[in-house]
Amino acid sequence: MDRRSFCLSTCSAALLAATGAHAADPFPNRPVRIIVSWAAGGGPDVQMRQTGPKLGEMLGQPLVIENKVGAGGVLAAQYVAQAPADGYTLLMSANTHLVQKIMQPTLKFDPIADFIPVSSLASSATVMMVRADGPYRKVEDVIAAAKASPGKFNYSSGGVGTSAHLAGATLVSLAGLKATHIPLKGSVEITASLLRGDTDFAFPIAGTGVPQAKGGKLRALAVTSRNRLKELPDVPTLNEVLRNELTVQESWFGLWVPAKTPADVVARLYDATNKALADPALQASFEAGGSTVAPSASPQAFAAFVQSENRKWAQIIQLAGITA
Repeated sequence: MDRRSFCLSTCSAALLAATGAHAADPFPNRPVRIIVSWAAGGGPDVQMRQTGPKLGEMLGQPLVIENKVGAGGVLAAQYVAQAPADGYTLLMSANTHLVQKIMQPTLKFDPIADFIPVSSLASSATVMMVRADGPYRKVEDVIAAAKASPGKFNYSSGGVGTSAHLAGATLVSLAGLKATHIPLKGSVEITASLLRGDTDFAFPIAGTGVPQAKGGKLRALAVTSRNRLKELPDVPTLNEVLRNELTVQESWFGLWVPAKTPADVVARLYDATNKALADPALQASFEAGGSTVAPSASPQAFAAFVQSENRKWAQIIQLAGITA
């Protein structure tokens, strides 16, 4: 081989090696997007925007948050399910994605088959509330009064399939009550409906219920978390009252990626997420909003949790006879 041919061969090999090294750069090597199902300024959106800077820091890349609102989270889920499985497009997932699919089986996405769970982010219970100046001081009082006046009691929520609706429907079903569900235009209207006396009881999220209980406007009778809330230590869990696991209901949020995303990419996202959630300032901001930071032990553990939640919500929806 002459000198010129040798140089050309050597230079070509070096160029190919450099190109290959660039192509094999460790994930991520460009900004990562997280698709959020909720409107900007809503509780979950705020939580994701609080998490974003720290998560981006752990990934070493900017984190871009995009809101795709509509159909109870369905539009965002469908969008991410069809995105490239490369780890650069994530869904801020929630139990609502499971609920919507259970209520509407024909939806064009499958929360189990179309995604790989990365990690849970946080969870938040709902709180059974009544007017503070009313006669009900415990759950049993409401049950007794509702049974004495069948069909005359009602409970409000932010809409069909929301956490407040499911919690209320579970109580009504398990206690054998005849009460009417009043779906409002949004969850922000629940407190006002209780204060006006338009509805008898409701299950707003803890971020709304706890401040109202502490402020003395509403009375907290039970919480739907597995354990009592530290903010309301004297308020029992609904499970303590009804002794049924279906009453343990928490709204949770997490991160999912499209199915077939490489395992090493999932592992990288999981590691960065858990490091971000370990930040004390981030944990404090979540708690101030009524949520508890709840990272998963592993992606596999989160996947198992999602499967168990899917079975539980299916039971609850069937029990209460809820349809979209």
